[in-house]
Amino acid sequence: MPRAPRITTRNARFQQWHALLTNRTKRLRAGEFLVQGVRPITLAVEHGWPTSALLYAEGRRLSNWARELLDSPAPGERIAMAPELLAELSERAEGDAEVVAVVRMPDDDLARIRVGPSFLGVLFDRPTSPGNLGTLIRSADAFGADGLVVTGHAADVYDPKSVRASTGSLFSLPTVRVPSPQEVDDWLADRGITVIGTDEHGESALWDTDLTGPVLLLVGNETTGLSNTWRARCDRTVHIPMHGAASSLNAANAATATLYEAARQRR
Repeated sequence: MPRAPRITTRNARFQQWHALLTNRTKRLRAGEFLVQGVRPITLAVEHGWPTSALLYAEGRRLSNWARELLDSPAPGERIAMAPELLAELSERAEGDAEVVAVVRMPDDDLARIRVGPSFLGVLFDRPTSPGNLGTLIRSADAFGADGLVVTGHAADVYDPKSVRASTGSLFSLPTVRVPSPQEVDDWLADRGITVIGTDEHGESALWDTDLTGPVLLLVGNETTGLSNTWRARCDRTVHIPMHGAASSLNAANAATATLYEAARQRR
């Protein structure tokens, strides 16, 4: 690997990257976000997400994984950084991060989500928690969904908490931010997709509902549930029968249970 540029102070470039951790507006303006961890970075590269920079700890003995990554054809500038500065970008108290990737965001285009005869999609209406959003991305990926749509004024898909909670699934599951229901209506038009809303007062039990055809599952906001706008678009609503004192499930947990049932029926 040729000699890389070095960053040893909190200069302008460092400040720009640090802002990607905490400032949603600057992430959106730059069209970039930070990725940390072996599995997420590996999946980002494997799935062809463009990296604008790979930052690594200067003067530290790197693992085989890190050396192979830095020597790979993955795009982006290689930059040697003081370990304590790299630790700040990885949000770790200890300076043990090897690599942090600066990754470009893809376009928010619903065409990224494949729609076929066995389509299974999820729409998350106005999620407020980045952690819940990342968890739902992970579950949707695990149970074979084709994509996730995030609507309205919502938590940021590229917030570090969301990226971490997805454990790399963000890079294999198309996840698209959509501001208005009309865009989703246009995308769904004439495709024969059944829209099923999850709700604690849903009209039928989850396990009594056929989820084997092309389906879009709607998941509501953690506090208020589905908006009236999205509820009106549902062909039917379902509830998850529960026991014990709990009256409802966390939104991501409810979606995970629903996705599992869809995968079970399809098997």
